[in-house]
Amino acid sequence: MAKASQQKVEVEGTVIEALPNTQFRVELDNGHEVLAYISGRMRKYYIRILLGDRVRVELSPYDLTRGRIVYRYKQRRAPDAQ
Repeated sequence: MAKASQQKVEVEGTVIEALPNTQFRVELDNGHEVLAYISGRMRKYYIRILLGDRVRVELSPYDLTRGRIVYRYKQRRAPDAQ
């Protein structure tokens, strides 16, 4: 039997709402919405999450409505207008 840490489901989505206690509502690519919190490592290194950010979320197979944000994708900067 696999450990619980190996049973995590990782999906990508977009932050659509910031909530108290560093929680966020994330709309997944498949259209579902989950309540997610920031992982400890992201909190430790002060990685900020803003509305519209693309993130990777870990979901437990037991409760697919809650998750943990484990990665924030870097935003590409627009080329300088000349």
